[in-house]
Amino acid sequence: MIGSKHGDRDRREAKSHYVCRECSAASAKWQGQCPACSAWNTLEETKVERAPASRFESLAAPSTVEFLADVAVESSPRLATGLEEFDRVLGGGLVPGSVVLIGGDPGIGKSTLLLQALASLSQASKVLYVSGEESLSQVALRAARLGVDGSRLPMLAEISLERINAAIQQHLPSVVVIDSIQTVFTDQLQSAPGSIAQVRDCAAQLTRMAKQQGVTVVMIGHVTKEGALAGPRVLEHMVDTVLYFEGDSHSTFRLVRAIKNRFGAVNELGVFAMTDRGLRAVSNPSAMFLSQHAQPVPGSCVLVTQEGTRPLLVEIQALVDTAHAPQPRRLSVGLDATRLALLLAVLHRHAGVQAYDQDVFVNAVGGVRITEPAADLAVVLAILSSLKNRALPRGLAVFGEIGLTGEIRPSPRGQERLREAVKLGFGKVIAPRANAPKRGIEGLEVVAADRIEEALAAAW
Repeated sequence: MIGSKHGDRDRREAKSHYVCRECSAASAKWQGQCPACSAWNTLEETKVERAPASRFESLAAPSTVEFLADVAVESSPRLATGLEEFDRVLGGGLVPGSVVLIGGDPGIGKSTLLLQALASLSQASKVLYVSGEESLSQVALRAARLGVDGSRLPMLAEISLERINAAIQQHLPSVVVIDSIQTVFTDQLQSAPGSIAQVRDCAAQLTRMAKQQGVTVVMIGHVTKEGALAGPRVLEHMVDTVLYFEGDSHSTFRLVRAIKNRFGAVNELGVFAMTDRGLRAVSNPSAMFLSQHAQPVPGSCVLVTQEGTRPLLVEIQALVDTAHAPQPRRLSVGLDATRLALLLAVLHRHAGVQAYDQDVFVNAVGGVRITEPAADLAVVLAILSSLKNRALPRGLAVFGEIGLTGEIRPSPRGQERLREAVKLGFGKVIAPRANAPKRGIEGLEVVAADRIEEALAAAW
């Protein structure tokens, strides 16, 4: 009887629940589908831990209610990493006390980028690189291969959060890199490293430490097969900046995009080239996204897009072919696939172009992902060019959003797009009428269009 009572007490103390790794919702029992977000097979067992009250202390001293106008604004100088494109994505450099989360596919260059940035920062600031996935000898081997000067770069191979915090208290660095957050664990939880509870709690404690001591923390996060950051989405909410690596790991070029940034422009893009000496900034990224054709070819149209604060010229390619199946295929790479079907319907209704029996494939050259609707006009012209097997004239660039009624809506930062086109030698741009400049731009013919019919007529 005594043993039975002890067994019941142990079972009560070892109580566990199930947490969804997608939305962090908790459930008392395992289910195949999360009741909160409806994702399948995402519930993972996690022990219920009683946290001491000291772990949840405030980030600041007790304060009183103040009027916003009376709050003192403190501006700290940013820390330039020495990598121009990385600083651009961050909004000008690292902000003291901020927390940055970087995600991307394995082998795409996350550790390489931060090793180069931290080696540059170590020449003028105190930094600390915490490696939880590689030994110090492996990191040193990569640094030697890349030609990185590590003479002033402190390294720590550790996955215990308590020991990492002790090292930070001892060395007092300005910037700390955690590679990666999924390998770090705290002794206050019994679950394994990489579990939802460990990742969430370790990230929360590192965030509190960064805010209290003014230390910049940069964390590398693993991604799922869908490309999203692994672990609970709460990580993206508690950090200040979220960066994603884009592009194919087998390609030379790497794109770093800001998905969230409290200290800079969202959707800012940094372009790098992977070389045998590490990542190098690309000074003219528009040239990377433009294919060099000896002669104009059908199915190609140049788009003037806007990524953050930077205008870029990207080639949009389309291939329209007779469908050999009852259901024609609609495939889009780097562009919104659902918007492709919408544009084909508008093209049919307002321009009389039928593609219901055609396979349509659309691609953005260079591996860039374009999410803004200003790409609509370029996609439509590329599709029509391929369907008619008639190339667009050389030196033509376009931009503009197409509505369901066939109108062409204005796009933000139109003047900057036009100036970028002139800079790269384009002599003609088809743009929404609202984006047409009041004064002419030297060397550029701007054709203003209100409707899709006008734009198609002006293209040839």
